[in-house]
Amino acid sequence: MDVEKLSVAILAGGQSRRMGQDKAWLPVGGRPVIERVLEGVLPLSDDVTLITNTPDQYRHLGHPMVGDVYPGKGSLGGIYTAIHAARYSHCLVVACDMPFLNADLVRYLASLRSGFDVVIPRIQDFPETLHAIYGRNCLGPIRRRLLADQLKIIGFFDDVQVRYVERDEVARFDPTFRSFLNMNTPADWERVQQLAAEE
Repeated sequence: MDVEKLSVAILAGGQSRRMGQDKAWLPVGGRPVIERVLEGVLPLSDDVTLITNTPDQYRHLGHPMVGDVYPGKGSLGGIYTAIHAARYSHCLVVACDMPFLNADLVRYLASLRSGFDVVIPRIQDFPETLHAIYGRNCLGPIRRRLLADQLKIIGFFDDVQVRYVERDEVARFDPTFRSFLNMNTPADWERVQQLAAEE
């Protein structure tokens, strides 16, 4: 399967409550983190979409934008919207505050998607739900949970075919697991800036 036939969606709709400001525009390595995320995914797909309910903030980036189909439903609602908007049958969904995406790891995840509805890294028994590939078969199970306000992301996994990519598999491509670093707090941001400076 060609990785080019994979859609990509960047979730840029979080409240950033713990950070106290919009995470997407915090600088990492001298530029906004969302620009680093875009740079990381653009070589992977010709179908890259920003999922956001505040399009005016992102219009200058020049990429397609889609608002939540079911607003106010958190990350699960964003994942649903991403799959719904995707041109292809599977969509990589990542958060806007993950500056160290690893293209080789993403290509590996994409290579596993045949026959599965979710391909998701699992580090320390914790599924990385905002660094995973979701297929169209997820739409029905997710919609039922959104309408019932059952917003735990992994809640629908029992209803679909899931391929977990375990720690040792991930380590072949990203031995430091930096792919999954994000910025929820000022301390997270400081750590990420230090790592970017070392690159």
